[in-house]
Amino acid sequence: MRAIWKGALTFGLVNVPVKVYSATEDHDVSLHQVHAADGGRIRYQRICEIDGEVVPYADIDKAYDDGERTVVLTSDDFAALPSERSREIEVVEFVPTEQIDLLTLDKAYYLEPDSKSPKAYVLLRQTLEQTDRTAIVRFALRQKTRLAALRVRGDVLVLQTLLWADEVREATFPVLDEPVKISSKELELSASLVDSFSSDFDPTEFADEYQQELRTLIDAKLEKGDAFDTAETFGEKEDAGGGEVIDLMEALRASVEKSRAARSGSGPTKNDVDADTESAPAKKKPAKKEPAKKKAS
Repeated sequence: MRAIWKGALTFGLVNVPVKVYSATEDHDVSLHQVHAADGGRIRYQRICEIDGEVVPYADIDKAYDDGERTVVLTSDDFAALPSERSREIEVVEFVPTEQIDLLTLDKAYYLEPDSKSPKAYVLLRQTLEQTDRTAIVRFALRQKTRLAALRVRGDVLVLQTLLWADEVREATFPVLDEPVKISSKELELSASLVDSFSSDFDPTEFADEYQQELRTLIDAKLEKGDAFDTAETFGEKEDAGGGEVIDLMEALRASVEKSRAARSGSGPTKNDVDADTESAPAKKKPAKKEPAKKKAS
């Protein structure tokens, strides 16, 4: 992991230097958009509405529009804000852990002690454990002032940002105001059903089946030749020696012809290829899901 931020965790006169790491990551298969007709890559460009030119990121600022006037804010403007300059994670209070509404929990970060001696870090961790309290902290990250809950996970301090009070919508559903009569027998049966599903939660027993099936489908298409050659389809950058640059349209035509040839002619028929492609994911499912089943056992 790579630290995304460095600062100091402060409460009272205690100062704990820390490094901040993102605690989560996305496991979704990365996909991009292509033209359905020829498989050409679809790219989005940042176009200026005034001169019609493509604008590089380095020349882009942010602006606020109140409907009549526009105020442009530069990177220097943001850097001048006091909260952005601060490198402190300030503890503002310690609250009972049960008072933290799970609905308000947002992004999670790991904190690593950033000093020769982790004594102050360990002291805070043990104090939170013994008192069963969660620290509410305030800090600035990526041009935003944030409120967060500081808690213990194993032997590591975890910082989990909180939504602000005005970011949580109020749930007002008139239908819930209507009186509903629940009999004792219904409640008893419902409790019995809950009891039949009761278990200790182990997140490793669950897997993202959609992503597993998507990977299986992609692997099957690659094995059956139902794909464009990436280098030919999207082209290659010209090397330092001024090598030949592949013409995109010619590469697309060649890729389409190659794909069609694999589906017909002396090879398998189109129906055979389609049938194999449809059945391939099913054949590969046991191999893909075997690790998940082992974890559950």
